[in-house]
Amino acid sequence: MSLKDRILIVEDENSIRHFIETVLVSNNYEAIVARTGTEAYSMITSRCPDLVLLDLGLPDMDGLAIIKMVREWSQLPIVVVSARMHERDKVAALDMGADDYMTKPFGPSELLARIRTALRHAKGGDTRSDVAQTGRYQVADLVIDYDKHQVFVSDANVRLTQNEYKIVALLGRHAGKVITYDYLLKAIWGPGLEGNNQILRVNMANIRRKIEKNPAEPEYIFTEAGVGYRLREEE
Repeated sequence: MSLKDRILIVEDENSIRHFIETVLVSNNYEAIVARTGTEAYSMITSRCPDLVLLDLGLPDMDGLAIIKMVREWSQLPIVVVSARMHERDKVAALDMGADDYMTKPFGPSELLARIRTALRHAKGGDTRSDVAQTGRYQVADLVIDYDKHQVFVSDANVRLTQNEYKIVALLGRHAGKVITYDYLLKAIWGPGLEGNNQILRVNMANIRRKIEKNPAEPEYIFTEAGVGYRLREEE
């Protein structure tokens, strides 16, 4: 079973939230929901969604505040879904850092197309050209399949958890380069865990048990002591 893109729906109106959730689940996305801005920001930093669908008219704050807070530390894709139709509202959201802006009402096809586009842009942002073109990264017997959210070694699915996959996928997009501990922590878990390398070490130990023949002598993911991790690049 492949891992699913996790999408956070931030919407306080029950009927719209239920409609979006139904569309996402029926199209093989994992949907999580928040009804307030406070709840949304907590879930962004704790549940690590791949994309946020954000209503601006939340009961406790303006959705623009969420965009501003997230953009201080992440390029997480944010698609605004709002009843505000005035041009100034769209411009404000986009200038603040939203990736797209949809006005209500909308249909399932448009919603899914906007999501696919935002995810595609996010995954291709600063990715190696070979990965962007093929959706895969391969070195020796290790294959990262970005479309399926899976990692294979010698054609066998190693069955990583969601966060383990995200770590390997990020390293694959920058294969050959050292990715620092803090960069990985912020990219995977948000800003609250900077400096907490223990969670990274635990995840990396689990990853190595699954992909390396001998975890004590890794062939694929190398530790740069005191700095971060590097995924092997094909010579």
